[in-house]
Amino acid sequence: MKNQNVILDTGALVALINRNDPNHNWAVGEWMQLKPPVWTCEAVISETCFLLKRKYLTEVVFEMIEAGAIAIAFNLQAESSNIRSLMGRYESVPMSFADACLVRMSEQILHSAVMTLDSDFQIYRQHRHQEIPLIKP
Repeated sequence: MKNQNVILDTGALVALINRNDPNHNWAVGEWMQLKPPVWTCEAVISETCFLLKRKYLTEVVFEMIEAGAIAIAFNLQAESSNIRSLMGRYESVPMSFADACLVRMSEQILHSAVMTLDSDFQIYRQHRHQEIPLIKP
């Protein structure tokens, strides 16, 4: 099991749940090495449910949350100004709301890595200058 805290991005969660996703086997292999819970935010859950579309697939997301495999660890009310600042800083990328939340979470959760398929996370920085540790194919 990996000892670090893992922050889960949308693409990795979709790949984990959807057997038809090209990255499914990678996501399952990584998931099997993780120590639960993995952390995420409501924006990622929203994006995931939208992309999965089918009720039986979105049910899996809620089952994972209810079982404690996924934990929601973000308070937008408290972090609004930080999110706005991040989205402004990376406006040229552009940075999505969910990505901004995950970058902020990576600043708050010690010894964390973002599990993602999104290459933009190679551009984003924690605390303006630090690379974000990533788990990606």
